[in-house]
Amino acid sequence: MEDAQLPIPENLRSLSEVEVARLGRKAVFKLDCTLMPCLTTMFIMNYLDRQNIASAKLNDIDVDLGLSSVQYQTSVSILFVGYILMQVPSNIIVGKIKQPAYYICAAMGVWGIISTLMMLVHNFVGIVICRFFLGFAEAVFFPGALYYMSLFYNRKQYALRSAILFSGSQLGNAFGGLLAIAIFDLDDVNGIEGWRWLFLIEGCVTIAFAILFVVVLPNSIRHLHGFTEQEKDWIIWNYEADLGRQRGKEEANGREGLMLAVKDPKMWLLMALLTSIYIAAGVVNFFPSVVSGLGYSRNVTLGLTAPPFVLSIICMLINGYFSDRRGKRYIHIVCPLAVGVAANIIAVSTLNIAARYAAMMLMPGSIYAAVVVVLSWITGTLNQPALKRAASIAAINAVANSVNIWTSYLYRSAPRYLPAFLTNLAAMALAVCIATATRVYLSRENAKMDRGEDLGRNGPTESQKSAGYRHMT
Repeated sequence: MEDAQLPIPENLRSLSEVEVARLGRKAVFKLDCTLMPCLTTMFIMNYLDRQNIASAKLNDIDVDLGLSSVQYQTSVSILFVGYILMQVPSNIIVGKIKQPAYYICAAMGVWGIISTLMMLVHNFVGIVICRFFLGFAEAVFFPGALYYMSLFYNRKQYALRSAILFSGSQLGNAFGGLLAIAIFDLDDVNGIEGWRWLFLIEGCVTIAFAILFVVVLPNSIRHLHGFTEQEKDWIIWNYEADLGRQRGKEEANGREGLMLAVKDPKMWLLMALLTSIYIAAGVVNFFPSVVSGLGYSRNVTLGLTAPPFVLSIICMLINGYFSDRRGKRYIHIVCPLAVGVAANIIAVSTLNIAARYAAMMLMPGSIYAAVVVVLSWITGTLNQPALKRAASIAAINAVANSVNIWTSYLYRSAPRYLPAFLTNLAAMALAVCIATATRVYLSRENAKMDRGEDLGRNGPTESQKSAGYRHMT
């Protein structure tokens, strides 16, 4: 980092600038190879186990369990009740303990077990109970993973890694339907319905990965296995030169961390922004059903759900890369949102199959390309002390995901789904306005820092000031 004011570690001072840069690239590559495949695979399984009920509907889970349309929608949305309730306390735990990787992997094993047990349900009550506790266990992962990554990557590295992480959810969405097609071929094998095989197989795979990842993932930036001392020192220096030395777990308890977050206006702005985007993201929970409105067969419908999410991955990675490279956030949020506004206008305006599928191609990419940059804004502006960062991530994600409880009831008037797409259109337009307000607020805070004004506990720490910290806008 050319602009870093933090002195270079002693055992790197004998290296030339070219050698330091080469060492840095190698160290970051090794860090990426250690963390990102595991976290991305976790997110794939997190989404498969969460969203497989949508594929199961195409294999008549609602018929076999005697579910009405409202009961099925409740089965989808109830997961988010448990998901919301657990996020803040779970992330406070992640922020306090010394083994966050072990904790996240343990939660993965638990939700894998619950997903497997869903094959045994026989009525509405059974599936509602399983889905509630599935959400309770899955709540650990996403905010926990965001916080966990923030322990290793600085702000100029985070958006791209958020995009890589989020690609796991999109891969789950893209290929979950295709995987379901293959598993549904087991329908009636040993007298077991295809959707029960779906829950069993995906749940068991989740458990196996949880056992593997607990061995691989490190628990802190200072305890990396397979790295040389110079590589470790470079990673720590690169991190602290941008974000300052970690103020951490001994300096605040869970309640204090949450109160610091609540008193910071930045948290409320970013919470409103992510919540608005997640309203529009509700379409993902019903994507197979929405695509089925085009009038194709079950297998063709599941096949057509894949391309929009593949495009979404490409959009996220490109947007995250350039956001990090340019050190900008706002423009990389509002541009994808503008595309999302256009996509929802198309969906509202016509039933033409080609036009509606084009709109559906654009929806996931426009939503999640913006989301990964918003997540970077959150971790980069609400970063110290560690427990404030953990509480902020969890609180924002919990409130933002609360919309999934009620947005599922919007997708009832097939095939047009007019109430849903009108709501999504308004939400994405609102998100553009909130992103603009956030940028203005952060710019004003930067101006105050430039004048030497003290921003109090909502401002940078002394360590961050010495590193030349400024909010990314």
